[in-house]
Amino acid sequence: MDKILLGTAIAFIIAFAAIPVIIQVSDAKKLFDIPDERKVHLSPIPSLGGLGIFAGFIMACLFTIGIDTAPEFQFFFAASLVIFFLGLKDDILVISPLKKFIGQLIAAFLIIFKGGIMIKSMHGLMGVHELPEVLSITMTYFTVIVVINSFNLIDGVDGLAGSLSLMSCLAFGIYFYYTGHLPYAVMAFAMSGSLLGFLIFNHSPARIFMGDTGSLMVGLVNAILAIHFINVAIDPESSFPIHSSPAMGIAILMVPLFDTLRVFSLRILNRRSPFSPDRNHVHHLLLDRGFSHSAVTYICVGVNLFFIIFAFVFRGWDTFVLLLTMFGIACVAFAYLYFTTTKSRVYVVDKRLDDGTPINSASVFSLRKKSINLSPDDN
Repeated sequence: MDKILLGTAIAFIIAFAAIPVIIQVSDAKKLFDIPDERKVHLSPIPSLGGLGIFAGFIMACLFTIGIDTAPEFQFFFAASLVIFFLGLKDDILVISPLKKFIGQLIAAFLIIFKGGIMIKSMHGLMGVHELPEVLSITMTYFTVIVVINSFNLIDGVDGLAGSLSLMSCLAFGIYFYYTGHLPYAVMAFAMSGSLLGFLIFNHSPARIFMGDTGSLMVGLVNAILAIHFINVAIDPESSFPIHSSPAMGIAILMVPLFDTLRVFSLRILNRRSPFSPDRNHVHHLLLDRGFSHSAVTYICVGVNLFFIIFAFVFRGWDTFVLLLTMFGIACVAFAYLYFTTTKSRVYVVDKRLDDGTPINSASVFSLRKKSINLSPDDN
């Protein structure tokens, strides 16, 4: 418990102390996330908050997790460095989706083949148990890439990605602490501490965004925690076994996972790259209904909490039945949201400008450009 408290405190203090410095440097060097017709903020905002998240997380882990007792963590940290530099380059220079995907594959390779994080069984899902090695590797790669990108794609509203990740890390951390997997508990709580320090500056109206540096990092950590949770919780000899642990793991990440899989599927069906940007995410639809950034965050966090409680209460169900029920509820809820949302208008949700007055998309972008007022050297 001492290591968990120490790790959480170190991560929080470092992130909380680093973020104001990052904001000042970003302002001086004009390292902003510039608004465009797809984005919902109306003024340039620093987007390097992931630097503070990474600094707090990695320092806390290095101080509190002994590599001699948990040798796989050296490869987790190596993968984190790969993701950190990948996200940092994308935040500053912007890289192609292909290069970003290759970087994610390298990070996944490190945690799968060196760190031993692997989905080796479907645990009876649709009657499938142990997986052949090739299928096991393929399934793990797919899971890691999807989870990493789920937090990257859900990061479109002030406080949303950070709050969802804080919830998931706390859920995983509490379970690992209760079952005696202390290194993983420390990792989860260290990320929670960093996110808490960051969210103080990211609540609406945000002073800084986490950027790809942060969203890819929290995605990687959640992928590691989720896969390890599924493998541990399904073990009947665990101090707290969960019969439907795959469904429980998905429930903890339900909102970002469901939104990502839905958006990826639609883009592929429309013969587009799954990594191509659009305004079809759940937070965009909620914004189109006139909700503020804070309201969107509270709604999504509340929905995710509902699925966690639902899966926990019915954890004795068959995994396939529980998954089918959860996705059925999610599909019905999203269908209602989608078909009752007016898409011909978007809403200004930055209270610093207009406190929710509906105007058309062209007017939003025009106002954004006027509010930025960039000099020729800034383009």
